[in-house]
Amino acid sequence: MRKLQVGMLVCMSMMLAIKSSRAEGPATKVKGYVIDSSCAFVKNLKKPISPECAVNCAKAGSPLVILSDSGIIYWPISAAMPATGQNDRLMEFAGKRVIATGQVYSKGGSRAIVIANIEKAPDGK
Repeated sequence: MRKLQVGMLVCMSMMLAIKSSRAEGPATKVKGYVIDSSCAFVKNLKKPISPECAVNCAKAGSPLVILSDSGIIYWPISAAMPATGQNDRLMEFAGKRVIATGQVYSKGGSRAIVIANIEKAPDGK
């Protein structure tokens, strides 16, 4: 009986953990710049210095993120398990303004997006 109670407690805990990190509703559009994560945090840039700079940082191993127009940083993640990095997919957009559509997840103050579609934003925002 004790093993059954422990098993049920573990299952309930897992279900709560999964629920707390689920996507926030339907697909969301995020507009902003694809930027090196370090520049977004350490240098507090509002947009990349240049596409070449963002590409060089990404090639050196720094994760690319989407810095939204509202200042929120979205970490591009994979829905596949095991997860895969997203820099290769974002490289052509590094340093550029984009519109990304996908499932957004929130956990502990961080936001992530599983990108379904990404395209260069039209000039003029």
